[in-house]
Amino acid sequence: MQNAGLAALGLDWRYLAFDVRPEELGPAVAGARAMHFIGLNLTVPHKLLALELVDRLDASAAAWGAVNTIRFEARVGEAWRPLGELEAVPDAAEVRAHGFNTDADALETALREDLDLVLRGARILLLGAGGAGRTAALKLASAGVAGLFLVNRTAAKAEAVAAEVRRRFAGVQVEIGYPRGAVDLALNATSLGLRPGDALPFEPAQFDLRQARAVYDMIYRPAETPFLAAARAAGCRAANGLGMLLHQGAKALEIWTGRPAPVEVMRRALRASVYGRT
Repeated sequence: MQNAGLAALGLDWRYLAFDVRPEELGPAVAGARAMHFIGLNLTVPHKLLALELVDRLDASAAAWGAVNTIRFEARVGEAWRPLGELEAVPDAAEVRAHGFNTDADALETALREDLDLVLRGARILLLGAGGAGRTAALKLASAGVAGLFLVNRTAAKAEAVAAEVRRRFAGVQVEIGYPRGAVDLALNATSLGLRPGDALPFEPAQFDLRQARAVYDMIYRPAETPFLAAARAAGCRAANGLGMLLHQGAKALEIWTGRPAPVEVMRRALRASVYGRT
């Protein structure tokens, strides 16, 4: 989708994928800086590690405590300029790494577009309290949800996320465990569903999906996880994580280029790549 977006913008750039082990992330970011890359995207497990590897955090990365996008910038006179704006980086120019987070806003946009869900005042069951779950919890709380129910395999992680939400968003009711009664959304932020044979990310004995008006799975491949299949069987509105992937990528492209992203071009390319259809 990024290469389709770059082509639509008429930019002679190329988006490439690299496998980097966590212990080599520092040298990889330093190498990209030295080679004057325009920027980087980072995925699991690098988003938390990158907090210590950038020179500046945007308000988005500082707020959500994770970096998924880096923009490299050069000092030109007294100003910092994105490398994407420069025809050439001046000799001996200082280059810095500026960290952003585009995941949190992308989640809210996807929930609104795909499920017609308004977060303010909603009751939400969040499955998973790892990196993705923590970011989701903080974003949902900031959007004014009324109640947040956290479930995680390791209870200590859920407790830590709950404590952070309570500290930063005092008006949000946070509970550990499954809700009683209806919720507006059940959201999967775990990796369960990525592999064939994975278990459901919740305990059916403790929560009936008919309690959820809508279900969202951050996983986008496969298109229908067992969680989403169960949700549709229960009569819930359901969506996978493709919309979140699209919007976090579109925002990253805007950060690098300084121009509006061609979202529909990127959406078609993404669907074709992931599902073999537009």
